[in-house]
Amino acid sequence: MRRAERLFQIAQYLRGRRLTTARQLADWLSVSERTIYRDIRDLSVSGMPIEGEAGVGYRVRNGFDLQPLMFSSDEIEAMVAGMRMVQAWGGPQLAASGAAALAKITLALPREKRDFVEATPLFAPAEHIDPAHGERLEHIRQAIGHRHKLQLDYVDARQQPTQRTIWPLALYFWGGTWSIAAWCEVRDAFRSFRVDRIRALSTADHYVSISGRRLADFVRATKNDCT
Repeated sequence: MRRAERLFQIAQYLRGRRLTTARQLADWLSVSERTIYRDIRDLSVSGMPIEGEAGVGYRVRNGFDLQPLMFSSDEIEAMVAGMRMVQAWGGPQLAASGAAALAKITLALPREKRDFVEATPLFAPAEHIDPAHGERLEHIRQAIGHRHKLQLDYVDARQQPTQRTIWPLALYFWGGTWSIAAWCEVRDAFRSFRVDRIRALSTADHYVSISGRRLADFVRATKNDCT
């Protein structure tokens, strides 16, 4: 990656997040933290309003914008592949939204770049996927967005049926299998539920986000279980 492209990427990361550390930027861009510190300094000297400090994190002051760089061929392939995977595995609403977003991006490309969209040889066939799977995924996604509890008829890993009322927090895709990160009222603890083991589900009452039962708490609990 050329330095100009790296500086642009750093600026985009800083604009799109509340706080970003040098370590995160170094990992994402495959460079050293020393390089990131030097790039941050140079961006600041050039007039970019960067706030923060080493060891804490950085962000760009609200209201600052940059002229976008053109997508590379690899970036176009990444977007097309992602859209095709969403169309296959993401449910009808996400599939339609992904296609619409890609169409808008395609229109913004110069003509010589548009051919890369159709020519991308990365596919995610959906013929083997039950359409009911996508509808169920959309039901869960809407419940997460509106903070509605879900009542599940579920079959566990031992093929034992169980009924659960959960607070859905997020969906995780494991390459063929989705799982729900949730707070389970029956277990009074965080649990994960595979979507393909759900036999029936329905929306229940609204739940209130409270400390100790949020997605960030789920992530911390999961990390602790793995250590």
